[in-house]
Amino acid sequence: MRTMFFSSLVLTSFFNVATAQKMKRFDEKNLQVSWRLIANHYNQSIDAYCAFTILNKGKAPLPSGGWAIYFSSNSDIATTTAPSGLEVTHINGDIFKLYPAAGFKPIAAKDSARIEYVSPGLLLNRSLAPSGLYIVWDNDPANGFPIANYTVGSLQNATTGLVTPATIYQRNSATKDIPATQLPKIFPTPASYKETGGAFLLSADISIQTDAAFQKEAGYLSQVLGSAIGKKPLTIGNGGAKAIALQKADMPQEAYKLSVSSNGIVISAGSGAGIFYGIQSLRSMVLPATGATQTSVSIPTVEVQDAPRFGLRSLMLDVARNFQPKEQILKALDLMAQYKMNVLHFHFSDDEGWRIEIPSLPELTAIGARRGHTLDSKTMLPACYGTGPVAGKGAGSGFYTKNDFIEILQYAKDRYIEVIPEIESPGHGRAAIKAMEARYDRLMKSGDKTEAERYLLSDSNDQSVYSSAQMWKDNVMCVALPSVYTFMGKVTEELIAMYKEAGAPLSTIHMGGDEVPAHVWEKSPVSLQLLKTEPELKEINDLWYYYYTKVNKMLQSKGLFMSGWEEAGMRKTTLDGAKTLIVNPRMANDNIRLHVWNNMVGWGNEDLPYRLANAGYKVVLSCVSNNYLDLSYFKSSDEPGYYWGGFQDIDKPFYFIPYDVYRTTKEDAAGNPVDPSYFKGKDRLTDFGKSNIAGVQGLLWGENIRSTDARDYMLLPKVLAVAERAWASDPAWAVIQDKAAFQQAYNEAWSVFANVIGKRELPRLDELAGGFKYRIPTVGAVVENGKVVANIQLPGLTIRYTTDGTEPTLNSKIYEGPVADKGTIRLKVFNNKGRSGRTIIVENR
Repeated sequence: MRTMFFSSLVLTSFFNVATAQKMKRFDEKNLQVSWRLIANHYNQSIDAYCAFTILNKGKAPLPSGGWAIYFSSNSDIATTTAPSGLEVTHINGDIFKLYPAAGFKPIAAKDSARIEYVSPGLLLNRSLAPSGLYIVWDNDPANGFPIANYTVGSLQNATTGLVTPATIYQRNSATKDIPATQLPKIFPTPASYKETGGAFLLSADISIQTDAAFQKEAGYLSQVLGSAIGKKPLTIGNGGAKAIALQKADMPQEAYKLSVSSNGIVISAGSGAGIFYGIQSLRSMVLPATGATQTSVSIPTVEVQDAPRFGLRSLMLDVARNFQPKEQILKALDLMAQYKMNVLHFHFSDDEGWRIEIPSLPELTAIGARRGHTLDSKTMLPACYGTGPVAGKGAGSGFYTKNDFIEILQYAKDRYIEVIPEIESPGHGRAAIKAMEARYDRLMKSGDKTEAERYLLSDSNDQSVYSSAQMWKDNVMCVALPSVYTFMGKVTEELIAMYKEAGAPLSTIHMGGDEVPAHVWEKSPVSLQLLKTEPELKEINDLWYYYYTKVNKMLQSKGLFMSGWEEAGMRKTTLDGAKTLIVNPRMANDNIRLHVWNNMVGWGNEDLPYRLANAGYKVVLSCVSNNYLDLSYFKSSDEPGYYWGGFQDIDKPFYFIPYDVYRTTKEDAAGNPVDPSYFKGKDRLTDFGKSNIAGVQGLLWGENIRSTDARDYMLLPKVLAVAERAWASDPAWAVIQDKAAFQQAYNEAWSVFANVIGKRELPRLDELAGGFKYRIPTVGAVVENGKVVANIQLPGLTIRYTTDGTEPTLNSKIYEGPVADKGTIRLKVFNNKGRSGRTIIVENR
C-alpha cells in the first residue's frame, strides 16, 4: 500500500511540475540577477546603499507582471525611489520578495531593470549579501524555480578601516618562531608538566595493562594508538617488558597523572574520565604520520599532573538553522574528546528547524525539519538562510532519527561528553509552533478536537504585532496555553527515554529563553484572560517568569535541573521610564544554570555574566565578546561570517580571562578600540560569584554554516583557544598589574600557543577523524626599505609567493626573507597537505 501511495505521489508531482513548466511564460535560465553594494554610510549614516539588477539574456521579454523573486537577506530592506517600478517587500524572517509594481514595463531581450534600496547597518562581507534567489509565477504559486545565474559584486571597497596585509603584519609582529623541540608536547596546557630528558619508543609491540575498572578506556587506547602506529590495535594484557599501564588511584574526578619513562608509561586516575584525559594527553604527544605509515614513535619522558580548571568545558553546535549530518556530529565529538571538552550543547531546535525525531509528534520533523518554498508553513518551513525553493534539499533540511540520536549519545558517552539538548522556548519556537499547527489541522479534519489541542503552541486569535531579532513575526509560543506545558513535558519525556536507552547521562535540559521580542502576548485573548485569573501576574511581562517557573518545576519533577540563556534569570521591568531587564532574584537559588552570552561591549550589559553569578545563578560563560566562533575572523570583505557581535580571530578566546573579562577587552562590536576606563562602575566578580562560574563555552551558530567546509573554517582553529581557556589554569600573565610587564608576558604566552597550534595541532587536525579543513591564515606583509617583508600568524605553516602575476602554488618559491623583486607580489600560506589560504597582493614599486 505504501509503495502504491509513493508511486502515485511521484507521478502526481511529476505531472504538477510538467504542467507548471508549460504554464511558465519565461524561462528563468535566461535571467541574470546581480547584486552589488553601492556604498556604505548612505547619507552619512550607518546604512548601506545596495542594488539589484535583473538582466534578460533571453529572446522573449520578461513580462510586466505575474512573477516574484524571493530571496534571503539578514538585513532589513527599505526601498528608495525606483523609477524601474520594482518593489521589495518583507515576508517573514529573512525572506523578502522582489516583484514588479503596477506600471512596470516588460524587460526586453538583452535589457535590464534595476532597483536600489537601503539596509540598516554596514555591509562588510558576502555573508550579508542576499542569497537563495528563486522565482515564483503567479499561475503556479506552489513552486519556485532557482535563479542559478546570480552574482554578488565585489565588496573590496565596502568601507574604510578594513584589515589589510599591513594590519595583519603588525598583529603578527610580536609572535616569535619557537623551535618545535622547545614546545610543550601536551595541549591543552597541563597544570604541571615536566620533561625529564629521556625518550620512550612507542611501537606496535607495546601492550596495555589495565586495572579492571578501566577496561573500556584500555580498549579505546588500543584503537587510537594502534591507528597511529601500524594501523592495528595494541594488545591488552600481559605482553613484553614495556607496557602502558592504566592504574586506579585516589584522585579527584577528571584528574590524572601521566608518567612516561624510558621503560614504560603509567596513567593513574580515580575515574574513567581521568584515565580518558590522560590518554588524550598521551595522544597529544604522538603526532600523526603525514606520509608513510609509522611503525614507532619516540616521545619524551615526562611527569604530568593535571586536572581541569572548570568542570564544564562546552561547545554549542547549532544544527537547527542549518543541518549537519550525523557523521559530522560524531566527528565533532572526536574533536572535542581530543581537546578534553566534556559538554556538547546541542541546539537542535529554533525558528528555522527541529532536528530530533520525537516519534509521538511526527510533525516536528515532517514539517520542522524540511524547508522549501511555502507562504503558509503548512507542509514545510520557508526557504530561509538561502535554502532555495526545492523542498527537502540542501543544508536547510534534515533530522536525526531516534536511532541516530541514540548513536550520537552513546558515542559521546564513550568519550565522557555529556550532550545537553536545547528546546528553544518560548521565543525562537517557530519550527515547533508551525509543526503543532499542522498537527492541529490534521486532527481537526478527523474531528478529534481534544487531541488536536493537546500540544498546540499558538493562540489562533492572537493579534499581537512584534518582530524578533531575526525578523520573524510569529515565532513565540503562547505561554498562557496549558498545552504548551503538555508539549514541553512530552518532548522531555521522550528525550529522557532516548538517553535511558543509550545509557547516557542527562542532568539538565536547556530550555532556551533568549530574544523574546517586545509586544508579544499583548493582544492574545488567552494571555489577557490568564492575567485576570492569576493574582501573581500584574502585567503581560510577568508571563515570562510564569513560564520559567512552570517549566523549571516540570524538569525538577523528572529529576532534572533547568538550563537556559540569561533571560531565564531576568525580569522585564521599567527603569527611569525605559524598558529594561534586571536580574530576577526569585529563581537564583533554585539550581538554574544560565548560559550567558550578552556581554556585548557597548550595549551596557558587559557585566551581566558577573551580576548573575554574584546573584547566585550558576553561569556558563558563553560570552559574545570572545567565544562566538561563527563571527567573522576580522573586518575584511573576504572573510565570511556575521559581525554584529564583533570580529573574532583565534586570539580573542585565547586572551579571554574568565574572572576578569574587562582586563583584556580591546575593542567594541564595531572593532573600535575600547579604553579600560569604559568599564569603571561595572560589577566585578565576587568570591561568591567565582564559585558560581560553572565553565566556559564556545558557540558555533549555524546561519552561515551551509556545508562541512564552512563549519570547519569557522570552528577551527578558534575552538582550540576555547579548550585551552576552559581546561588550563589561569595564565600567569592574567594577574600581572604592570601594563608593560603584562604585555611582555602575554606576548610570550601567545607565541608559545601560536607555535603549538601551527606546528603540532594543525598537522594533527589534518589527520584527526578523517581531517578537518580548518582556516589557514592570510599572510601579513608590508614594504620596508624597498622590499616586501612577510610574516604569519601561526608559525609552522609555509608562505609561498610569485612575482609574475600568477597565483602561488605548491611549486612557487618559499618565502625565506625579504623579497626585493619589484611589481606585483602575490603571497599565500600553505599547510603540510598542500591546502592554502587566500592570496594577498602587495605592490612593490
